[in-house]
Amino acid sequence: MIDIEIEDPAWSRALPQADALARQAAEAALARHEPGPAALTILLTDDEAVRELNARFRSKDAATNVLSFPSPENPEHHLGDIALAFGVCAREAAEQGKPLAHHLQHLVAHGVLHLLGYDHINDDEAEEMEGLERIVLAELGVPDPYAAGEGDHD
Repeated sequence: MIDIEIEDPAWSRALPQADALARQAAEAALARHEPGPAALTILLTDDEAVRELNARFRSKDAATNVLSFPSPENPEHHLGDIALAFGVCAREAAEQGKPLAHHLQHLVAHGVLHLLGYDHINDDEAEEMEGLERIVLAELGVPDPYAAGEGDHD
């Protein structure tokens, strides 16, 4: 089960289909990499909420595009939670010359991969994770976000 909460109405104003786009990206990432049932929550919120989460849980007092909070193993198969900041995401999409819809789907897939245990701390991990993101996004019809050498993730 994928629960999507739109806390900042700016998401719906900019992307009336934000819920469906986020769900598609999460389902595509899960379908390739998670056997069996899985659940997660995606929060589409504002910069201030993400800044507060980032400060509280990562000791970084700044908004970022996406945060992932993996859950410990549990009988409900809840993988964790993802939060995306509208202002940061919209600004990045504009700066990178890509549709906000594509950026949203990339960041959701990126966040889901974090919940599945992938990371990008070193070059080998980053290469593996980016390769998986490319595959998932290609299935969604989203161009390679790394083609121009610009990363989309935190």
